[in-house]
Amino acid sequence: MNMIFNMKFSGLLVLALFLASITACNQQSVEKNFHSIDITGADFGHDFRLTDHTGQVRTLSDFKNNIVVIFFGYTHCPEVCPTTMSDLASTIKLLGKDADKVKVLFVTLDPERDTQELLAKYVPSFNPDFVGLYGDKAATEKVAKDFRIFFQKQKGKSSQQYDLDHTAGAYVFDQTGKIRLFLRYGQGAESIAHDMRILLNS
Repeated sequence: MNMIFNMKFSGLLVLALFLASITACNQQSVEKNFHSIDITGADFGHDFRLTDHTGQVRTLSDFKNNIVVIFFGYTHCPEVCPTTMSDLASTIKLLGKDADKVKVLFVTLDPERDTQELLAKYVPSFNPDFVGLYGDKAATEKVAKDFRIFFQKQKGKSSQQYDLDHTAGAYVFDQTGKIRLFLRYGQGAESIAHDMRILLNS
């Protein structure tokens, strides 16, 4: 009788442990789901050669071993750019000590107005560690094409008063330099931080 009871108990214990392991795996799987658009394996956006807001020439490889967020915009942008940059600044705060492993790059699509001096004021105003990048017209068009970024000037009141229509999202590269995610505009800091943690722990 005791033997039968022990066999049944052992069987139930094994079943319970099995179900617990499945539950744990499912929870782990859910936790590893990105909130952003997963573009792992995409074959574009390999590198760039631009000047940062301190006057130093930079390439994507300079930031290897870090999570890199690249956002394309312009300093005169009325809503999308300041909102995105603010969300990224809030993301950095949420990451705490892991923030040192994340680099945020702002690439201007408006080199005509976005001088080095202007970028040096605008970009670090969101976070002192954020990096502003610029190039001449040809370099800007090349990097936009390489990263599949749309942008188009809209006529304004004068040659210096205009807006740019442009891709509103941002790209995220992992610590090996591979493109992994596309952040949607308005996604929010909590959601972005969630995805950053997954990449940092992978």
